[in-house]
Amino acid sequence: MLATLGFLRLEGQQPPVLEALYRWLDSWRGIGDITVGMAHQGFDLQLTRYDEQGWRATFYMTGMEHSPTSATGSAWEPTPWRAVQGAAWSATCTSDILGP
Repeated sequence: MLATLGFLRLEGQQPPVLEALYRWLDSWRGIGDITVGMAHQGFDLQLTRYDEQGWRATFYMTGMEHSPTSATGSAWEPTPWRAVQGAAWSATCTSDILGP
């Protein structure tokens, strides 16, 4: 999961294999796949659309009260898939998944 999210953060001209990765994950199917992967790591997703302003995605630790203080990864983006990708990256990089 971490490697996939890391490749999504690369900027500039991408080789064809990374373009395929973007096409896959920049979709509702991609949101579902990331959500399932994060659920296996103990996270729940909250995804909210704010009119035409953008999307907020927040991953919380499973089983915890979903309040702003329990959020472990959050992102605000113009598209839902970018918001989910950013929040997953934030949650993955700030949790104990990476170890000490």
